[in-house]
Amino acid sequence: MLVYIPDGTEEKQALVRTTHLCIAAHQDDIEFMAYAPIAECFGKRDKWFCGVVVTDGAGSPRSGLYADYTDEQMKAIRIEEQKKAGMLGEYGALYLLGHPSKQVKNKNDKEIIKELVDILKATKPKYVYLHNFADKHETHVATALKAILALRELNADEQPEKVYGCEVWRNLDWLNDDEKVYLDCSAHPNLSRALSSVFDSQIAGGKRYDLAAEGRRLANATFSESHACDTFNMLNYAMDLTPLIKDISLDIADYVDGFISRFQKNVRNKIRTLQW
Repeated sequence: MLVYIPDGTEEKQALVRTTHLCIAAHQDDIEFMAYAPIAECFGKRDKWFCGVVVTDGAGSPRSGLYADYTDEQMKAIRIEEQKKAGMLGEYGALYLLGHPSKQVKNKNDKEIIKELVDILKATKPKYVYLHNFADKHETHVATALKAILALRELNADEQPEKVYGCEVWRNLDWLNDDEKVYLDCSAHPNLSRALSSVFDSQIAGGKRYDLAAEGRRLANATFSESHACDTFNMLNYAMDLTPLIKDISLDIADYVDGFISRFQKNVRNKIRTLQW
């Protein structure tokens, strides 16, 4: 585990100032799924963002300049890219856990859960941002599962106020409007672009995540409301996962299925109402 403190503050002091924390699977996921809290904390001294990257980045696609890089070389490159993002975004702290994806997806693995419990106890964030459980990337879902299990191990007075599941490898525009969490990404558009552009190994490797993330935010902002002018310039959606830590008896799959079922009911009822 590597802990990076961009401003050089002593580690314990840097961690306890955390207010917003994101637990993500890969390098660059944080910047795409949790830009809203990064921007909210940017330049503030009473709000601090902390990022946690669980995997080592070894399996990332590569071409061009990076075509012949080994997994070990890619891991080193991705660590440096993530640290650059932490510096640019003025993160209070950044954890790089460095686990292979197969370990994250191993349902019998307890090591990562224990690490996350320790991180959550050290930082005591008010808000936590995770991958959402409708994401199509297996490592993202596995990371979110381990994070929820870690959050469930905390005492009530150690738990965050809110836990959100954010967009990366699937949009959340399908959620019913009254169940969407709106994450305003409008602030500091120059910072947003700079953070996305840091991950050159992915962009040069043939994946224009920078353009795709900005395009999604623009689309969400415009299509969020059909009968009013735009309220946001840039917008991400999230799913409220807080009930999963407040009531540990809730089954995660059933909880997420509830969102899907209510969306299905909404669509059917609209058709039935308008059908002649």
